[in-house]
Amino acid sequence: MKLRRYPLAALAAASLLGLAACASSGTADTAKSAAGGSSGGSSQETVIRIPDGGNSGVLALGRKDGSLARALAAVHAKVVWTGTAGAFAPAAQELDANELDVAEGSITSATTALTQSPGFKLFAAVAPDKLGEGILVKNGSPITSVQDLVGKKIAVWHGGTSEYLLLKALQQNNVPVDKVTRVYLQPNQVAPVFASGQVDAWSTWATYSIPAIANTGAHFLVTGGQVDSDNYAVWAVRTAFAQQHPAVVEALYQYLHDNGLKQQQDPAAYINVDTTAGPQAVSPAQKAVELPIDAADGTALPITAADLVRFHAVAQFFADQKITQGFFDVTPYILDINALPGGAG
Repeated sequence: MKLRRYPLAALAAASLLGLAACASSGTADTAKSAAGGSSGGSSQETVIRIPDGGNSGVLALGRKDGSLARALAAVHAKVVWTGTAGAFAPAAQELDANELDVAEGSITSATTALTQSPGFKLFAAVAPDKLGEGILVKNGSPITSVQDLVGKKIAVWHGGTSEYLLLKALQQNNVPVDKVTRVYLQPNQVAPVFASGQVDAWSTWATYSIPAIANTGAHFLVTGGQVDSDNYAVWAVRTAFAQQHPAVVEALYQYLHDNGLKQQQDPAAYINVDTTAGPQAVSPAQKAVELPIDAADGTALPITAADLVRFHAVAQFFADQKITQGFFDVTPYILDINALPGGAG
């Protein structure tokens, strides 16, 4: 159910920045002018600003069939789409600046972002993607093990999923970090660099791995599951919005949870929601790669004490690897969805 399934052409056209998971761009000013709505006793609808999920995923289907609008209308709210879902780093800045209300990212990118833009809280988590993220190499590459990365160039983006997965793989296989070269590129810039052989491997997540495997003749050297990744997907909400409209946050959570379960059962229904043609469409080859990944995905769940232990393991790992300046405790930034009106169901 993660907001991560987009054809590479659409992502490149949007020129997305960032770390692993979700951002918005574009029409934030228009949405901001509508964001003063209030639920509670007022007849005015509360506006909740969410990045557009594009052509695939639970939000895309909810937009098309009206199910998301109905879920929000029950708590006197409506969604305003603020742009295209993409990287989480700019989304965190927009949450902090009151230009966005909700976004999805990874716990790796959220931990890094919270050190700079602490204006949001995490209200739900999805178990780490074991199949769709990892380190890619091209078919026929002489690199057949993590140890073979010594002396090689690996494309990563700083401080999120990409760098985390590479460093986890190196640690697990006792490869010193300084024996590989990290080539820092924006995620949407890597595909042509990887295809042309200017880098030897690419540490990435499903948004990019699916088209690379389908179209470039690539495969995973190791996956997130194989490196024991704790890289949860997380849903973030602007702190002030959660304080003012807790029932809306709970309603959105319930929608995400319920429809994530439905996506597990019928992932094909959540691909190419609007169109099967054009730059936004998932090709048949990509769809074949994506379906088993989607079927294995988890759904949004409340953040538990056990999850928090794993979040802290990520924070400590980033501190140990000098990605962050010391351990960052995300505990104050966790929103207990069970404590909101109606609970988590």
